[in-house]
Amino acid sequence: MAITLIKNAILINEGASQKGNVLIKNELIHNISYGACTEELEKSAETVIDAKGKLLIPGCIDDQVHFREPGLTHKADIHTESMAAVAGGITSFMEMPNTNPQTVTIDELERKYATGAQSSVANYSFYMGATNENLDEIVKTDPSRVCGIKVFMGSSTGNMLVDKDEVLKQIFKNAPCLVATHCEDEETIRRNSQMFKAEKGLEPPFSVHPQIRSAEACYISSSKAVELAAKYNTRLHVLHLSTAQELSLFDNKTKLEEKLITAEVCIHHLWFNDSHYDTKKAFIKWNPAVKTEADRLALLAGLENNALDVVATDHAPHTFAEKQNTYYKTPSGGPMVQHALSAMIDLHRQGYFSMELIVEKMCHAPARLFQIEKRGFIREGYFADLVLIDTEKPYTVSKNNIMYKCEWSPMEGHTFTSSVIHTWVNGYHVYNDGDIDPFYKGMRLSFNR
Repeated sequence: MAITLIKNAILINEGASQKGNVLIKNELIHNISYGACTEELEKSAETVIDAKGKLLIPGCIDDQVHFREPGLTHKADIHTESMAAVAGGITSFMEMPNTNPQTVTIDELERKYATGAQSSVANYSFYMGATNENLDEIVKTDPSRVCGIKVFMGSSTGNMLVDKDEVLKQIFKNAPCLVATHCEDEETIRRNSQMFKAEKGLEPPFSVHPQIRSAEACYISSSKAVELAAKYNTRLHVLHLSTAQELSLFDNKTKLEEKLITAEVCIHHLWFNDSHYDTKKAFIKWNPAVKTEADRLALLAGLENNALDVVATDHAPHTFAEKQNTYYKTPSGGPMVQHALSAMIDLHRQGYFSMELIVEKMCHAPARLFQIEKRGFIREGYFADLVLIDTEKPYTVSKNNIMYKCEWSPMEGHTFTSSVIHTWVNGYHVYNDGDIDPFYKGMRLSFNR
């Protein structure tokens, strides 16, 4: 039996911050105590880590990543990106279906789970993808074993657009578990694109992106999803909100567990604004687009007032070469899992929100929202997914320390104020201050539904 003690840490958990000690036995948190570590407790452990002055939080849970396997592994794969995630304090992820082949049948879904079991260093789940033709497959999805159904109500990498109203109605009516949506109105985007091609030609500046994939396009689609969910009593989760206007669609007064409709925001929409296109260009081209500073500030406020329920990454790598293309030829998306937690801590230090809120939105809330079994909290009997943070250890993002397979980051050159120094996944010490065990295998997430 492996027994590890993390002593003298500052535990940030369930809205409180206090000095404490966590004893891990095998995969689980065996004991939590507060105050000074006793001699008896220390003697009970095989390995003792003195975390004096360091922050100990539950492992972060990322509900939206694109790890590009199968079929797009020149960009990324489950093994490389799960290692980057663990190095960044993300111990569990939920991965999207727009791969090649697309994950739109139960057989393809189970093949992807088999790959996760062989390759993922972090804990994992995979979405069943929706199309205009696969309702029969969607209804066979097991809610206790699959995180949700992904519906692209706007086109993105992989061209899985669901644009038939009757099909959308049937998905919202019959989905056996949570429906997660990418919301951008395709007709509005096409109209905007045609207008900008006429005005600026085929090689416009990247700053047109939030004007083509506009706030209007987002609101039209998000409001449609919310309307459908209300009509059919669908458990809806709207992904990567990017505008101030959309926030009006979401309830900030009801407890998370009682919400029918929830919303996610991603790191890049909290960090960048449209002024950054001049320097970052294709490296911040995401769908939905990074928009105005007013939108960014509204999203930050939406986290604090609980209109926004979780923070995720929408980690979606493309190769450096692909990002060198002109605007219309450059794919949307970028890598983020290694740097998401560090970015949130920097925003905290800029005065936007507390560390307790970061833990709520990146650890507790995803676990509650998806009803994940025994994760997302520092609790006795829960899986020991834990992250130790040194808030006095800055680091600068560079080619030398980027772990993504694509070998670039939109954060390159930025100096973060804090570092993840240790990560445990299911009680196993996977990441140790720059060193990672590439052979460890995470677990398939299960759901209390």
